[in-house]
Parts: sequence; structure tokens; C-alpha cells
Amino acid sequence: MNENKIKWNSSLYDDKHQFVSNFGEDLVTLLAPRKDEHILDLGCGTGQLAAAIAASGALVEGIDHSEDMINTAKETYPEISFLVEDAESMNYKMKYDAIFSNAVFHWITDPAKAANNVYNALKQGGRFVAEFGGKGNVDHMLNALDKAFIANGYTENSNIRFWYFPSIGEFTSLLEKSGFRVIYAIHFDRPTELTDKENGVKDWFRMFGEKFFKGLSGHEIEDVLEKTQNSLKDKIFRDGKWLADYVRIRIVAIKS
Repeated sequence: MNENKIKWNSSLYDDKHQFVSNFGEDLVTLLAPRKDEHILDLGCGTGQLAAAIAASGALVEGIDHSEDMINTAKETYPEISFLVEDAESMNYKMKYDAIFSNAVFHWITDPAKAANNVYNALKQGGRFVAEFGGKGNVDHMLNALDKAFIANGYTENSNIRFWYFPSIGEFTSLLEKSGFRVIYAIHFDRPTELTDKENGVKDWFRMFGEKFFKGLSGHEIEDVLEKTQNSLKDKIFRDGKWLADYVRIRIVAIKS
């Protein structure tokens, strides 16, 4: 497995970060799956949205680079086919009527390659429906983390970047270069409530930001997270809730 890929904890994901799948239910509506369509859930996680798509009567397959996520998906939804695979290495040809992807593309290190692979995997006229972090996503949270790193003398950690948060123009242009015709695109703010009302920011970074803390001890990480969360109180904590400053891109593109 690519050493640059995040190692996911499926239990923690389902326990404290269920909002990822819950918000994806709107995207399933946009996909509008139909009976007997062959659909790929790209980055399926623990399989909740793949099951929602399958409920339409579509023939669903799910792939994810995380073996832990796939094992959980197989156990929970044994009637659906799940496989350890990712967007940058998949090599399907003209197989799917639609490809669905929720909260995945911001993790991809080579988005042009992934877009080409998605294009090649679709049948002619097939559709790609996706949502992921766009330009400006979690800016408040990342800026606070950087300041905490610098205050503690961890300058190298403050320079770590691994997410892909493009503008809508950047991403639609990338899809068009792959051959897609983009028929719907929106870039919008979506403040997202974090489950833990006390330590929501800390838990979020522990789940999604493991790579930021390379070389730091558990005590050092906790100190950075404490500073980060405290500095965000006046920015993203409202009415007793942590609201992560999510900014999303949602897209529908056709293989023309």
C-alpha cells in the first residue's frame, strides 16, 4: 500500500464522524440511481452510501484504499461487492453507468490521473457525481493548527500539506481535459457540526489529520491540539457546538 495514504480507523469513523456519510445522502439523490444500472462507489468507506445506492435496485460495487474500511463494509453489507482499490490505480474500461464519490477527491495526490481513470471506467454517456473539499475548506482550522505548531517550535509540521482543495474552475477544467462535459458544478459553504461537543476539533484532527503530526510524541500532539482548539473558540464554536468550516465542491459530469 502507498505509504502516503492515511490509515483509517473504521470504528472511530462510524462512531464520531458519521456526518461524512450523512451529508452524502443528498449526493445519492443527485446521482438518481436507477434499477439495474452498474454503479461504482469510489472511496466507499464503510459502505453506508453504497447500500443507499443499492436500495434503488442498481448493481453496486464499492472500492476504498483502506482495508479496514472495506472489511467493515463487507461485514455490514455482505450482499454488496467491496474491494480494496483506489482512484489512482484502478484500471477499469467502459464498465460503469455511473461513478459516485463522496469526500474522496481531496485525498487524491494525482487528481488528473484519477479523473482519467474515472473517465475510462465509465460507459459512453456515463455520469460522474462527486462531492469533496474545495478551495477554502477548513481554513480556520488549518490556520489555527499552523499557529500552534509554530508557537511550539514545530516549523516543519506547519509546512505539511496533503489535501487537494481546488477552486471550482480548476477542477472543472481538469475534468474537461479528461474528456468530460461538466453539466453541474457548485462551490458552497457547509458548516458541519462535529460530534464531540467538548473536544470536536481535537477528535477531527486525530481522525483526518494524522500526517500533520509526523515525528511528534503523544504529549506534544496533545499540546498542539489543545492550543489549536482553544484558539478556535471565537471562530467556529457557536451555541455549544463545534462547526467545522467546510467548503465543498459538488459536481456532475458526463462522458461525452
